[in-house]
Amino acid sequence: MTMRLKFLLVITAAFLSGPVLAADADNARMDTLVDQAVQRYQLPGIAVGVIENGKVVRRITRGELAVGEGAAINDDTLFKIASNTKAMTAAVLARLVQAGTLRWDDPVTKHLPQFRMYDPWVTRNMQVRDLLIHNSGLGLGAGDLMLWPEPNHFDRNDIIAGLAHLKPTGGFRADYAYDNLLYVVAGEVAAAAAGKPYSVLVRQEIFAPLGMQRCQVGEWSPSEVDNVARPHYRDGKKNIAAAADPARVDDFPSMAAGGIRCSLNDMLRWMQVLLDPAQTPGWLDATQRRALWTAHMPMPISQRLREWDNTHFLAYGYGWRLSDMDGQWKVAHTGTLSGMYSSLALLPDSKNGVVILINGEAEDARTALMQAMLKRYTAPAAHHDVLYYAQRIDHDAAQRRSAGHVRPAMPDRQPLKRDASSRHNGIWRDAWFGDVQLCPHEGTLRFASIKSPQMRGQVMHSGERWFVAWETQGEDAEAWLEFSGDAKHPVLRMRAIDPEIDFSYDYQDLEFQRIGDCP
Repeated sequence: MTMRLKFLLVITAAFLSGPVLAADADNARMDTLVDQAVQRYQLPGIAVGVIENGKVVRRITRGELAVGEGAAINDDTLFKIASNTKAMTAAVLARLVQAGTLRWDDPVTKHLPQFRMYDPWVTRNMQVRDLLIHNSGLGLGAGDLMLWPEPNHFDRNDIIAGLAHLKPTGGFRADYAYDNLLYVVAGEVAAAAAGKPYSVLVRQEIFAPLGMQRCQVGEWSPSEVDNVARPHYRDGKKNIAAAADPARVDDFPSMAAGGIRCSLNDMLRWMQVLLDPAQTPGWLDATQRRALWTAHMPMPISQRLREWDNTHFLAYGYGWRLSDMDGQWKVAHTGTLSGMYSSLALLPDSKNGVVILINGEAEDARTALMQAMLKRYTAPAAHHDVLYYAQRIDHDAAQRRSAGHVRPAMPDRQPLKRDASSRHNGIWRDAWFGDVQLCPHEGTLRFASIKSPQMRGQVMHSGERWFVAWETQGEDAEAWLEFSGDAKHPVLRMRAIDPEIDFSYDYQDLEFQRIGDCP
């Protein structure tokens, strides 16, 4: 072999190995970020996918379907994507608009004549588009106690009927406040317009044409599908797996707001199609793609977004949050259910994206990991790791605590004795939540919702104040019981004890009237 040939071979090998070594190093950095999140937040399991320039470049999975049972999470494991379902519901509607089945500006009552809001004028003027952009005037999470905790006995007709009793806290089309109920209505609008159930439409309009083969919606069998991640809750430093799914998962009412389950591979396929129309020509035309990602409702920009991302713009599209991150356009959403978290973010101009699926209590983990992953693209010269963002999150939480934004100490909590409760015993009714029993039980007083079996617990007192200690929801969901009115017209209201309670515990929207005696 001549010296010239040897030289050429060495140069060629160096040239070819350069990109390979760079890719290996980048993969190692991504793995490190995921491992930091797992270790820092003691996550039971996680699946992370990364797209660059429209191509899947990394899939990372860690942990188990259920802690201690040995079955590892992989690319096909099903996770609850929670509110990332909303973008799929919006896409179903976009497909129907594209087909001429309905219009974005159709009155909701055209498709659902029974639809009512608290204000008759809003009822008449609510359009299909308004269902998707959180501008109804309802308060944050209004009526969510008809959706969660699951399972419960509310159906979609209950939810639609309940809207008429939820008093607005802001002006129609004037204020942003995140809600879930109107996405349930949106799913029913799609079903009414197309003449098919929502679950059938999702399979027909999204899963089948896009090849999202593992996603589940409506009624399905976990044992037949297999490889399903279980939610986990924290007990001190331990992750405890929630009960396994029943033999058949029902088509529950909140499906269109947050009920779909998908795998990492499914979510990566979803992201690729959104980033690159050429992946599925004709599936969604340019007009409807623009509609999904148009800023329909301005959102307030938090101090964190200003400081972390230099954000100047934030708005809600159809099922998506739109913003700028370090000067780049960002399209994103998160999903939160008890014991399971998701996060999806796209940078459309560069066709990059990241998706995170976690089967544990992981709000801070989701935030820190997504931030560290995205900064690799939006601010590569100054991006930080997960531990850096975890420290900033902890600092913010410490500041809130020092400002008094913390659950009050209740060292004297005691069960309320039966003889102290007789004047408030009875059946109480709220116009949208239905009946609850406040009745003696084994020498104490018990609160029990008729339609939401998980909302049951012992009535306790701390000093002179009464509260409910739930059987299954944990201390962070506890609520004060507040009585007012007179003997002829008593009123029972509820208030959250913890100022950082999940907004879906919308106790503030409840107002019970006593309607009868205990059975």
